Amino acid sequence: MTKLCLPDGIRACLFDLDGVLTRTAVVHAAAWKQMFDEYLRRRDGPSFRPFDSGRDYDEYVDGRPRADGVRTFLASRGIELPDGEPDDPPDRDTVHGLGNRKNILVLEKIRKEGVEAYPGSVRFVEAVRAEGLRTAVVSSSANCRDVLIAAGIEHLFEVRIDGVVAAERKLPGKPHPDTFLEAGQELAVGPEAAAVFEDALAGMEAGRSGHFGCVVGVDRVGQADALRAHGADIVVKDLAELLEDDS
Repeated sequence: MTKLCLPDGIRACLFDLDGVLTRTAVVHAAAWKQMFDEYLRRRDGPSFRPFDSGRDYDEYVDGRPRADGVRTFLASRGIELPDGEPDDPPDRDTVHGLGNRKNILVLEKIRKEGVEAYPGSVRFVEAVRAEGLRTAVVSSSANCRDVLIAAGIEHLFEVRIDGVVAAERKLPGKPHPDTFLEAGQELAVGPEAAAVFEDALAGMEAGRSGHFGCVVGVDRVGQADALRAHGADIVVKDLAELLEDDS
């Protein structure tokens, strides 16, 4: 083990954004809930069953590309909508229309509340770089670069594979491993020499199916057992726990 508490042979660290590096997962969960509840209320009336920002978010939405999150949650309720077009207006009841409504809501919340990086995560990434390991951000978010800039941490990462890049390169999103594998390829590091850092169950599955050298689950919401069940080799509450000299 190195002083970073990672297995020997790890040469690159691939980080999810929301919930791992920045305190934005709760903002996304709130935006998903508002959007889905508005839609379900229109569809089913006052007796609708609300979106659960804990279980529903973790199981069907967290870590997935936006359109996949819409489809997966609606399928869990037996609802199927047409995909529509990527530029559908946010009041159109299509997969893309609902996804665009969610994006508007999350951007409004970020503008109002700001973006904060987890101090422990920043310390860990800085230590990773000091040890000479390569770094990348791998996020399903199309707003990844804006969030990194707002949080003041864009300079800590050599490579960014986000929702925009994935769409351009036609990479399937998490739980498929392709975006993580793409980041490793850009860093010239094979999966066996890369560690994945994720807080989402879909991200755990991507790390496991991609056969990465280490999959670290970041448990911000009390789902350590689920993270392990979905593929985590190590589970921590904060990345600072992986610093050997951390008090």
